[in-house]
Amino acid sequence: MRSALCASRWRAPDDHSPLPSSHINHQSFAINSFFTPFHDPFFQRALLAGLLIGFTNGFFSGFVVLRRSALSVSALSHTMLPGIALGILVTGALTQFNAFIGALAATLFVGLGSLLVSRTSRVAQGTALAILYTTAFAIGVAVLPLLDESNELEHWLFGDIRLVSSSDLWLAFAIGCIILLTSNLFFRPLLLTLFEPNIAAAQGVPVRSMNYLLFGLLIMALVTSLQAVGCVLSVGLLVAPAATLSLLTNRTPLLFWGGGLLGAAGSVSALLIAWWANLSAGPAIVIVLGALFLLAFLLGPKYGFLTNRSKFSPPPPNH
Repeated sequence: MRSALCASRWRAPDDHSPLPSSHINHQSFAINSFFTPFHDPFFQRALLAGLLIGFTNGFFSGFVVLRRSALSVSALSHTMLPGIALGILVTGALTQFNAFIGALAATLFVGLGSLLVSRTSRVAQGTALAILYTTAFAIGVAVLPLLDESNELEHWLFGDIRLVSSSDLWLAFAIGCIILLTSNLFFRPLLLTLFEPNIAAAQGVPVRSMNYLLFGLLIMALVTSLQAVGCVLSVGLLVAPAATLSLLTNRTPLLFWGGGLLGAAGSVSALLIAWWANLSAGPAIVIVLGALFLLAFLLGPKYGFLTNRSKFSPPPPNH
């Protein structure tokens, strides 16, 4: 009798035994915590914005990497801040529309102005870009003390995609459609201009117009990323996706479409991480994309540093 009682005490519960209430509460809390951000309307808009901006900028990063113009993107990204400052100075208010127009006007002036100077003088484009963007940035710094809203500019420095509105989403969608449609429509002449401008000119491609078009699309992509990652970090969203894919494939179409998918997936996953870890969304997006690039650099099957160490190690000495 006693042995039967002890056996009944230590017998494992069968499949139909009810779970303890604490275990059920813990599971339900974990599930609710996982799905909580998806019920937040602000986070829903942020996810859509991350998909749109991440895919558009990730796709266009293929042109940036192939052209090797990451430093130009960095210069133009810093030009957006003085544009926003001048927009506030002219209109007297800091709004989404004023910030967008100011950033767009400043980057167009500096980016296309550097091309114009290089085409009409002996000054190289890189030199003209450096002079124009530092001058614009200095003007922005000089204007900042005159603004009452200078403390609010931190939002535009590092971005906050969780504050996007429905109108911001439609604007990102419209600009994304323009960039993707134009890039695909002129895909072959743009690539030919990047790789072989002399051959492109011989085949009747308007090389100068293609360069202006490429810079214009680059500036539009930069301005759309302003809300997501801000002025300072926007260069990461326009370089990292295609740079990561360049370590994994030699196929040019994958560099663009794969970069778009990587930019969208990285942005969405970074938003979720930022929500659960209580981090800023803009820096989280760039951190995730930077981590993916580091993984590709170290572990990539074709060009990974650790997986192909024999290619980088010096040959053994001859005895």
